[in-house]
Amino acid sequence: MTEAAMDLSPEFLAIAACPACHAKFAVDYDKTELVCTATSCALAYPVKNKIPVLVIDRARRTR
Repeated sequence: MTEAAMDLSPEFLAIAACPACHAKFAVDYDKTELVCTATSCALAYPVKNKIPVLVIDRARRTR
């Protein structure tokens, strides 16, 4: 998946934060996810139809 296919604006990525711990996100274009950068949290949130699903219950654990 390319950056354009996810279509997340740089402005959104600059202010987006993990709902669980408020850390910044890393973008995983291969899995179409936003991944929390906090090692204690590390939840991955799906991006569906170019819309991030920032619901903790929908996130997957990466660790």
